[in-house]
Amino acid sequence: MASPTNPPWSLAVPALGIATLGATWGRDLPSWLAALVGVVLVAAVIAAVHHAEMVAARVGEPFGTLTLAIAVTVIEVALILTLMLTTPDEAETLARDTAFAAVMVILAGVVGACLLVGTLKHHAQDFKASGASGALSALTVLVVLTLVLPRFTRSADDGAYTTAQLLVMSAITLALYGVFVFVQTSRHRTYFVPDAPEDPDDGADDPAHAQPSLRTTQASLGLLVACLVSVVGLAKVLSPTLKDIVSTVGAPASTVGVVIAVLVLAPETLAAVRAAAANRLQTSMNLALGSGLASIGLTIPTIAVASLILDIPLELGLTAPEIVLLILAVFVSGMTVQRGRVTVLQGAIHLSVFGAFLFLAFVP
Repeated sequence: MASPTNPPWSLAVPALGIATLGATWGRDLPSWLAALVGVVLVAAVIAAVHHAEMVAARVGEPFGTLTLAIAVTVIEVALILTLMLTTPDEAETLARDTAFAAVMVILAGVVGACLLVGTLKHHAQDFKASGASGALSALTVLVVLTLVLPRFTRSADDGAYTTAQLLVMSAITLALYGVFVFVQTSRHRTYFVPDAPEDPDDGADDPAHAQPSLRTTQASLGLLVACLVSVVGLAKVLSPTLKDIVSTVGAPASTVGVVIAVLVLAPETLAAVRAAAANRLQTSMNLALGSGLASIGLTIPTIAVASLILDIPLELGLTAPEIVLLILAVFVSGMTVQRGRVTVLQGAIHLSVFGAFLFLAFVP
């Protein structure tokens, strides 16, 4: 099998993103130009994940999905910090809204889409429950400590941590994520590595099975950095327009977090769905749960430290309806990973939860 190479569009998009950033930085954008910048931003995100996939294909599983998760988390953190600095009046809850939306998109949307697409094509699919259940348990702890518990503590205002609480919980979060990465990549790596397909030709044409050359991987690494720079800059350029759109449609301010989460996770969702369609559900679960862990385990501590340095208030505690939805998503996910075998029913259940989340995000 020939080594995969970067298609021309993946080489052009980073340059286009940097050029667009240079042409629009510090300008008030008319509607048509804002739409064009939005298209370039989406293309830059897709290109960033493509190049992360190339690097991931070189290093193999489970390091590949870990690379993707960290790349997506860097984009997420950059977008949140950029919008926090440009819209300080709404910065207090932006990290919470984005982290909650990311978890719901992953547990209900990404997992649901993978299960539905995979089982519609292959009837029933298997993955290793030992790895998925451990990842889900770690994700549950991280979510509760960072997004639920702040609503019930008594030392600070409702929904917030004190500085000491924020630092301690951030340290616990980072430590637990570090343990998960150690388990995934070293101690119990086999729990996360897909079994060899029964049919040797199953997925043989999937480029994810081919390893790019060292030169291609090095080029993708450099282009990935260029994509991340353009994503951060273009998000800052578009932030006033995004705020105006949310206000115009009458949606709550928390909708911005949903938009960020969907934008950042969309390319990775496509990668996970492709893997499920190719009967590699283990890879899909690694992508989904790994992204959720990185989204909470890395994003919240980074934003917490930034909020202390920049002296920006940070409200992390979810509201009651959001806590109910989160509990539902975690419970359903726990039942799904319990046996390590799924059918189309599990996909429909997850997507039902995702549909309820999306509707209530716009009509709370």
